[in-house]
Amino acid sequence: MYILGINAYHADASAALVCDGKLVAAAEEERFNRIKHCAGFPYQAVKYCLETAGIKPSELTHIAVARDTRANLDKKLLYALKIPQMALRRLAPQGKFAGIKEDVAKALDVDPAALTAEVTRVEHHKAHLASAFYVSGFEDAALLSVDGLGDFASTMWGVGRGTEMTIDGSIAFPHSLGFFYTALTQYLGFWRYGDEFKVMGLASYGQPQFQDEFAKIVLLDGDNGKPRFQLGLDYFIHHKVGSDITWDEGIPVIGKLFSDHLEKRLGTAREAGAEISQRHFDIAASLQTRLEDSVMALLNRLYERHGVRRVCLAGGVAYNCVANGKIFDRTPFEQVYVQAAAGDAGLAIGSAFYVQHQVLGQPRDFVMNHAYWGPEFSNEKIRKALDGIAANSSSGLRIAELSDETIAAETAERIAEGKIVGWFQGRLEFGPRALGNRSIVVDPRRAEMKDILNSRVKHREAFRPFAPSILEERVGEYFEHSHPSPFMLLAYSVKPDKRSVIPAPTHVDGTGRLQTVNRDQNPRYWQLISEFDRLTGVPVVLNTSFNDNEPVVCKPEEAIDCFQRTKMDVLAIGNYLVEKV
Repeated sequence: MYILGINAYHADASAALVCDGKLVAAAEEERFNRIKHCAGFPYQAVKYCLETAGIKPSELTHIAVARDTRANLDKKLLYALKIPQMALRRLAPQGKFAGIKEDVAKALDVDPAALTAEVTRVEHHKAHLASAFYVSGFEDAALLSVDGLGDFASTMWGVGRGTEMTIDGSIAFPHSLGFFYTALTQYLGFWRYGDEFKVMGLASYGQPQFQDEFAKIVLLDGDNGKPRFQLGLDYFIHHKVGSDITWDEGIPVIGKLFSDHLEKRLGTAREAGAEISQRHFDIAASLQTRLEDSVMALLNRLYERHGVRRVCLAGGVAYNCVANGKIFDRTPFEQVYVQAAAGDAGLAIGSAFYVQHQVLGQPRDFVMNHAYWGPEFSNEKIRKALDGIAANSSSGLRIAELSDETIAAETAERIAEGKIVGWFQGRLEFGPRALGNRSIVVDPRRAEMKDILNSRVKHREAFRPFAPSILEERVGEYFEHSHPSPFMLLAYSVKPDKRSVIPAPTHVDGTGRLQTVNRDQNPRYWQLISEFDRLTGVPVVLNTSFNDNEPVVCKPEEAIDCFQRTKMDVLAIGNYLVEKV
């Protein structure tokens, strides 16, 4: 049984392939076309998935699409009458789903008649929940999906048991914690799609001085034990003009969401690129605090309803690692699962597994405990790319071929010397985080490394933190919690006596958005950190994504180009160690 899952005509277009109940490939379209958060149809990602599995288009049995136009139809029709322009904006991409087989056939360069697969539409948030629960390894768990908007809903919750998910309820447009966070992100001067994570970092520099006002912006309600919230709509305009979102092609764009009333209450909005004042820090802190209070209220109500101590999270809000890291302290949940592509890219996985288990009732025997589902490249292909670029390079490169046993040790030595190392190994990660296969790695002991990385390679805002990768078996030595965090989606407090040991990835509030590295899940990255530990006594490296204001590098040529045009010192690519001379 071959199920192709697709997220199309939506931000973070992606594809995933499930073969007999196991994930074999998954990738975002942006990694191929180099357009950040690319919308449209994932032509190259679809092609990649089938090529990786080694199957023909005619062998596909199911195509699962993460969009169901029938969901919340009554509410859609009501708002179509209120806001006709909103209905017109949403009709264009809806029509494209009618030709989904034609687009799959185009991606695979076959006649649509060659595709005999059955097409199943999966509601947006059901796909989100499935993307977490069915790959979590939990036999039962509470389920929560929170994002901006999908199939006219922003939130959905329920419980999963075995192969079935039971949906308890949802919250529809216009009430949305995702829109709440995006609106305030815009207010703070960050307008690009996906900028919310910047504000999460910004919040650590402030205090929640505006809590009283934010309690009016998001109203919490838990009548009858049901998880509920609603927005104070005076602070927003999307319920009047519609969700002005363009994401059927190219770069997604979200129009202005906040109202003049919000500016009257909080002051004039910050212009993009303007100086950030303490007031902005405090507004960001108030925003983050209200989001955390809202999520915890949802989770605690969910626990009261079902009593299970495991929870699976999905949706764009599940990327808020600061909130996620507080679940253990503020709710009764003891185990948390958030998969690597918790946002919309993960809909491809979720729709496929929804068909596998919820629709077809097939048993579960797969756990997604790593994120390495993208393309990989042999040492032969890497060598060819190195030879081609080195021959045309005006600056010399020293290239050494090393064994499997020595590449980690040699690279660890360079890191311990204070070098900036590009680390390109194995299969590309699925999801927004570089998790040790497309990473830039440096010494966490050097406090100056954060500023050096920003000035020489990353060129990003100084308030944004970098992440520590730590050997899974050593987490308890450095952090206040030891629950595994393989996808860098939980932030824990660094133990006070360790903050001076790893100052570079320790954020201003004393936390770290850690990645726990398991020997079985990524043996080469684990070996690199182990070698660094052998040299320094510290089982941690600072890890950031291998890119420079672009999607994470996918191909060897992209890694080499990024290495050459930035001030990285070393490139460890496959079994080759490349140094500038």
